[in-house]
Formats: sequence, structure tokens, C-alpha cells
Amino acid sequence: MTGGTVVSESSFLPALNAKFKGTGNDYIHNDPDGKRMRLDAHGVIETDDGALVYLHYTGIVDVTPEVGAVLSGAPDAKTTEFGGSFTHFTFETGSDKYKDLEAGVFVGAGRFVVEQGKPTVVEYRVSKAAW
Repeated sequence: MTGGTVVSESSFLPALNAKFKGTGNDYIHNDPDGKRMRLDAHGVIETDDGALVYLHYTGIVDVTPEVGAVLSGAPDAKTTEFGGSFTHFTFETGSDKYKDLEAGVFVGAGRFVVEQGKPTVVEYRVSKAAW
């Protein structure tokens, strides 16, 4: 992970507007049958008010023909739909303002965004599980 943003919906508290700081780690391995990739990624985000938050997620990506086209750099690759990539997020911080993030259970769905002439981006829509 070399860049990106984390922005919460306007109704979510604590409101989060952050950018990745430095370089994170993104470990990916394929299942032996090649049908799924296993994700283990982590990095640090810095909020717009200067707080540092450690972000970690694990997940599974179904390697569909569309995902395979994106990963191989095929010229006909297109943005994928949400629904084939699922994640679980955790957060750690020393900031009192964002401390409640540590107690939440967060799950997400991801997709690959392909735009001609730009690097491929991974986009996640993350939700907090409520009880």
C-alpha cells in the first residue's frame, strides 16, 4: 500500500478523513487451486487533524475471469463489481478521539477500479457491524 484515502460517511462517528502515511504492507497469496486470493494488509493512516491510526485488514478475493484480467494487465480489463472481495478491518490508535474504532467490528466489500492511463485502484466500502 503506497497511498490512498480513508473517508467515512458523513453520519459516521467518529468522522474519519485520512490518508495513508508512508508505505504499508500488502501480503497476498493464492489458494493452491487458484480460485481465491488471501489478503493480509496493514498500514498507518493520518487523519486530517493529525492523529495516527493503524489499519489492518484480512480478506478473500474470488479470482474471476474479470479479476484475472485486471491482475494480468489485460488491455480489455474493466472495473469489477463489488461482491467478489470481502474483508475484515481492525484499527488501533493512541488518539482518544478515534479510540472507539478499536471496539468496532468492520467488514467490507471491494472492487478493482480500472481507468485508462491511471494505476489500478482497489476500492472498499466498509461497514460497521451493529448489534
